[in-house]
Parts: sequence; structure tokens; C-alpha cells
Amino acid sequence: MSRSTSAKRFKRHHNPYYASGITGGELYHHIQTYLEDKLNYICKDVHQMSDNDVLHLYEKNWKNYKNMCQKLDNVCNYVNRHWVEHELNAGSDIVDINELSQRIWKNNFFKPLFLRTAQACFNLISMHRNTDSFDDNKPIENDLYLYLNKDLIELMCSDVVNAAAIGSFETKFLQLAQDFYLKQNVSSFEPDQIFEYLTPISKYIHNEINLIMSYLPQKMSISKKLTNMVQDILIPQDIFIIIILENLKSIVQNENSQELTRLYKPISQIPKMKNELAKLIETHIYMKGMNAIKYVNEKITNDPQLYIETIIDVHKKYLKFAQDTFDGEQIFITALDKACGKLINNVTTEAGNSSITPSELLLRYCDVLLRKGTKTIAETDFEEKSNKIMIVFNYIEDKDIFERLYRNRLAKRLIGQLSDSDDHEKSMVIQLQHICGFEYTTKLERMLQDVDVSKTLTSDYEKYCENHHITDIVDFSIMVLTSNSWSFSEIPSLVIPVELKSTSNSFIDFYNHDHNGRKLLWLHQHSKGELQTSFTSQKYIFQVSTYQMAVLLLFNKSLTWTAEGLHDETQIKLDTLLQVISSLLKNKILACKNINTYNDFKHTDIQMNYVIHLSNDFKSKKIRLNLNVPLKSIEQKDISVDETINNDRRMVIQATIVRIMKARQILEYALLIQEVIQQLTPRFIPKIPVIKKTIDTLIEKEYLERQSDDKNTLKYLA
Repeated sequence: MSRSTSAKRFKRHHNPYYASGITGGELYHHIQTYLEDKLNYICKDVHQMSDNDVLHLYEKNWKNYKNMCQKLDNVCNYVNRHWVEHELNAGSDIVDINELSQRIWKNNFFKPLFLRTAQACFNLISMHRNTDSFDDNKPIENDLYLYLNKDLIELMCSDVVNAAAIGSFETKFLQLAQDFYLKQNVSSFEPDQIFEYLTPISKYIHNEINLIMSYLPQKMSISKKLTNMVQDILIPQDIFIIIILENLKSIVQNENSQELTRLYKPISQIPKMKNELAKLIETHIYMKGMNAIKYVNEKITNDPQLYIETIIDVHKKYLKFAQDTFDGEQIFITALDKACGKLINNVTTEAGNSSITPSELLLRYCDVLLRKGTKTIAETDFEEKSNKIMIVFNYIEDKDIFERLYRNRLAKRLIGQLSDSDDHEKSMVIQLQHICGFEYTTKLERMLQDVDVSKTLTSDYEKYCENHHITDIVDFSIMVLTSNSWSFSEIPSLVIPVELKSTSNSFIDFYNHDHNGRKLLWLHQHSKGELQTSFTSQKYIFQVSTYQMAVLLLFNKSLTWTAEGLHDETQIKLDTLLQVISSLLKNKILACKNINTYNDFKHTDIQMNYVIHLSNDFKSKKIRLNLNVPLKSIEQKDISVDETINNDRRMVIQATIVRIMKARQILEYALLIQEVIQQLTPRFIPKIPVIKKTIDTLIEKEYLERQSDDKNTLKYLA
């Protein structure tokens, strides 16, 4: 072995680029050295050149360098995938060929020439501002963008020293802009010439924003600082206040669309003015809406449709106003949305000693629209009215409360067979689903599904009785309801009358035969039936609740009962039983010598030892009488919302936090709160203290933990 070969191999063995034993290190080293030497050679005479010549040198070489490095990166794909990746896995600070070339450009060309080229840029910008073609950025866009390359700026900003240089560039840029605009001769302000005053100002701001957005990368974007500075210089605060508080406010209040359309052309280019105009529009719409509601305030409690129509009229009018006057610009549509949101969520209607929220009025209107009435609603009319409902519903913040209340009213319509149309009920649920998603309407859809299934069950049960020759039953229809979907909170006690036991038992046998493992619980408080009298000369048909039926059927067994005896036989809750007896006494079907039915009396006046009997002299002009009235205790428990809504919200917040953290694994405390609010806002506005308390609960339950090195960061525990 020759000495030269031995030395070469020795050197190769100790070269760090060969330490891994993977080919590519030496080539990587040669590329790095070549690029550094090449750029140093190009820069050797720059001290003798003018700033503009340096910028053109930069531009010329950047094009060539960029193209060369792209090709080089493709050629060295093998090196990137094997040697570079191996070095990175070993903990080295090696980067791929593409990033290496950019770093070399930054350190050997961009950084040394930064001040010279920056000054050349400033010269170009100043020259451009002073030309007649200020609104045309093409002449300088290529030069500046090549210099202020996005990737290079990001590399510069990642270094503290370089970031300071970038900051210096921004400061100088703003200073030049300030000097330029302080010298501009803007026409003096005249209150009756707002358009003439704002037009040249809007051009300056528009051109400046376009200029900066056309060549400054996002990392260097100082458009907000620049825009605010130009606005403050060209529109002094005292003039700004006069324009906004006096002129524009008056024009908006008078709804002078023609003048607003004319003024909007310059105002649209002035962000500060545009935002203030949007606020004026929002306030104006809100006040007009308030006045409209106050005008019909006394009527809308009994006529919820009037409230909805009033809100819709306001929305329709100002939506057209925004579209016609401002060409549907989003900022003014948002102003309309904010005004309607405040109008619907923050305004209550006085009704006697209590107040009714817009959500409750909307629910009442839905109920009126969907409930059977004297008039049949045409399909087109229903579609129009339901669309109006959805417009108002869209603005309601506490949609979870609305859903629960809507579910209660839907339950009453379905159980009482009071719906005007099954198709209308389904259509309304579908529209709610389009706005709030599938999860929001799951229970509502299941309720409608239960009704359809129950119709089939009733038909199948009739066939079952016919096939099994079951004749000792009464004619009845059944509704089998899924317990999780319906909002019935308690199953009250009742001894089923003997006359109904055979029917009840036969249906249970029929149902258990096909649905083994399910448990049926009778909802007597929501059941009803019909009884025909035999103790009067004229035959009457009473429409009664199951409780009333249980009491009246006992008089087939005995003509007189004490209140205590009725309680022992039926096992109905005492307060409910007394209400049932009271309703039958007031309708003169039952009589009690201790109670004067001609005087107003309460059900609590009935004593347990009072003797009650059938009223043999009962008479009525109607053959069919509806005695079934809602009982207070049952009604109150079925519509109770407030006592459970907070618990439901806590569970939803808890599930949302777990879902977010499971996906993110690690997240800052503040960002988690922000994301929870963002996800839940379509359903309700969660309160921050409740979110924080829920996070603490999940930490206690060991779903989450705080990072040991950063207490403001949370980690998900699987």
C-alpha cells in the first residue's frame, strides 16, 4: 500500500462526513463550500457600487441562484433521503440541500447586503409614491419581491439579530411613509363636502395597502400599522368625530341610501371609517327594531305571530338596505346580524307581572303553526312561515334551552294527537337539523319515529287479538315511547281499573313476545279515554284522563265513596287525586254535600272524610264533553327546564373538553377555553368560570394533568 493511498484513507476515516458510513457526506460538504465561495466572489466588489446597482446585482443573482438550487436539490434527492436523514436522526444540526442553500444565501449574500439593498428599496418606494402612477405597482413589484423573498424573511426573523434588522427595516419604512403623507396637501374639510374630502384620502390609503400587500411577505406585514398611521395623518381626530358623529350619523338615521351609496365608495377604502359606519348601521337597526317591538308590545303576548312578523320585517328591510346600499358587503351583513342578535336575545316582553323571552314567543308561534286549528295551512304558506321561524331561530344564543322546550311542546302535540300535519312536524325538525346538526335533533327525530312505530304496533296488536280470539278488551290505541327521548320525569302510581286490566295484560304479552328484554312503564298521567254514562236518562260521552276514568269507574262498584276510600282504591298521589275530584265536582258529575260547587273552591278544601256520590241530576247541552284538563303538578314537572339545564351543559362542556384534548393531546389552558367556546357557541354560550371548573374536575378525575414544567399547559391522559 502506498503512503498516499494510506493517508487518503486515514483522512477519509476521520472526516466527520464519513463517520456514519453512508455515502453523501463528502458531496454535501463540497456543495456547501462551493456555494459559499461563489457568493463571496460575487460580493467582492459591492463596496464600489451604488445602492441601486447592488439591488440589481441582488436581483440578477437571486434568479440564477434560485433556479440552480432547485435543480441541485432534485439531483441530491438521494443525499437528502439517506445521509441527511441519518444525520438528523443522530441529533446533528444538518439540514437538507434546499434549506442549506437558502441559509448560505442569507448569511453570505442577503445579510451583508441588507442595509444597502434596503436603502435601494426605500429609494424605489419613495420614487414610486411621487409618480403619477402611484396606483400601479407593477414597475417595482418584481424588484422588491425578489429582494424581500418570503422564505428568506422567515429565516431572518428566526434569528434575534436578524429580526432586529427586519424591525429596523419596518421602522424606516413607516418613517418614510409618515414623512411623505405629512407633506401631502389634502383639501380642507367642509361639512357639506365629505365625498370631496374623503376621495383623495381613500386613494392614498388604497394605493398604500396595495403597495405593501404586493411585495411584503406575511412575516413583514405592517399594513395595519401603516394604515392606522396614514388615516391618523390624513383624517385628524377632530375631523373624524365630526364626520362620524354628526354627518354620517344623520345620514344613517335618515336612511339616505343614495347619499350613503355615494359616500361608501371612498369610505370602503378607509378601514377606520368603514368600521365606524358599520357600528352606526348596527345601532340604527337595533333601535329601529326596539321601537317596532315596543309598538306591538301589548299584543304579542297573545299573538306570537305578530312578534315574529315584526322581527322579520325589520330583518327583511335592513337586509335589502345593506344589499342595495353597500352591495351586500359582509361587514354590513355582520352589523345586521349583530343588531338582530341583540334584539332577539336581550329584549324581553312584559306580560303582567312576568316577562316573556323571544325564545318563548318563538316556541309559541311554532306551536300555533304546527297545532290543529280552524284553518288548514297551505304547503306554500307553511314553508314561508317556517323559513321565517328559522331566520329568528338562527339568532337565538341558548339553542339548547330552545330544543328542550320545543321537545316538551312537541310531546304534547304528539301525545294529544294535536299536530296539524306529520309532514310539517318532520319538515320543522329537518330545518332545525340543517342549522344545528344531526345531534341537536336526535331526540326530536326519535319522538317522531316512535309515533310512526306506535301506529304499526296498534295495527299489529289488533291482528294479534283477532288471531288469538281475545275479546274481553276495550278498543284502544297505544303509543310506545323511548324513555331517553321523551321528557317525562316521573312515573306516578295508579291501580289500573278492573275494566282495563285484561287489555293492559294482553298488550304486555303481545309486546314482550316480539321485544323480549324491554320493560314497559305505563304513563297514566298522559293517557286518556272515553266513558259513556248509564246513570242519566240522556246518554253522554265523557272524554277523560286515565285518573278521572279510574275514579269514575269505581262508582260502578259503589254509588258513594269517601275521598279516603277513592285514594285507597286508586293509589293516586293525594294532591293529584284531589284535583281530579275537584274537576269532576265543578263539572257537576260528582256531588258532595260538604262542597258548594256554586262557590269558588280549591281542591285543597276537600277533606278525606267527605262523602262523594254521582250527581243523578246531571244535564248538559252537549252529548260529548271534554273533562280532561291538565293537572298543575304534572304540567309543572313536565315543562321543568331550569333545574336540569345547567347539569346538562356541564356534561356537554366536559365531553367537549375531553374530545378536544384527546385529539390535541397537549394544549395551552387559554387555547383550550377558546376552542371550547368556539365549538359550543352554535348551541349555547358557555360561561368561562364553568369551563374552568369543569377542567379542574377532569384533572381531579385524572383525565387531564398540568405539565410539570409549564402549569399553563394541559396534557391528556389516556
